[in-house]
Amino acid sequence: MSDHDETRRFRALFISDVHLGTKGCQADLLLDFLRVHDADTIYLVGDIVDGWRLKQSWYWPQSHNDVVQKLLRKARKGARILYLPGNHDEFLRSYYGSHFGGIEVVETAVHESADGKRYLVIHGDFFDVVVRHARWLALLGDWAYETALMVNTHVNHVRRRLGFPYWSLSAWAKLKVKNAVNFIGQFEETLSAEARKQEVDGVICGHIHHAVIRDMGGVAYVNTGDWVESCTAVAENYDGRLELIRWADAVRAGRQASPSAEPASVGVRAAA
Repeated sequence: MSDHDETRRFRALFISDVHLGTKGCQADLLLDFLRVHDADTIYLVGDIVDGWRLKQSWYWPQSHNDVVQKLLRKARKGARILYLPGNHDEFLRSYYGSHFGGIEVVETAVHESADGKRYLVIHGDFFDVVVRHARWLALLGDWAYETALMVNTHVNHVRRRLGFPYWSLSAWAKLKVKNAVNFIGQFEETLSAEARKQEVDGVICGHIHHAVIRDMGGVAYVNTGDWVESCTAVAENYDGRLELIRWADAVRAGRQASPSAEPASVGVRAAA
């Protein structure tokens, strides 16, 4: 994307699971996205920096630094940026209430949309029993996911040479493996129940790398997805409408983001 592309401006942007510090991070695509998307408020909904991976081996190319600098520039230009740490960047949980270059670190937030709806904003790992009670299993799963991404890179290299489009091994597994499908469903139910408990209209989260906006029995469940494979973000328009932007799909199709925006499901007004 060019720096001269028309910028879309939103009331709020929600981004999660960037995993800066890993080879799977699609930092270049995120940088392109940030160049042509602005918002009054930007929520970084956890796992922006992958502290787990950086502890094992240092990986921080220039593109990852560019993403951080781009966010800091947006803060300097007046955007309010809130960082809600997840499990991979849990080291930042010691800094709740602190500001770093204009970026505020908070545990959770309640976002009030332009149409008066209230959304609990939270990464979501506290509602993942594996992360909470079997950390070793979570680390094993993280290793397996990283391995799948490496395999996926080689598979898609061959697919590109044959003229086939990008294909995600891990996304396919999530939708085909029964236990993974059940886990996603349980996570969505649990987060929606927490929204009801806190008497808000919906929940905006990340963690499971499965972007979606759907109605869960009158509660809006919104997952921002990730910037490892799907490259998705959620945006609130100035009338309160939420939309899910699939940036990787837009780039592959050679279009701007607006045609790729998905309308919200029942319970959240559809995007234009």
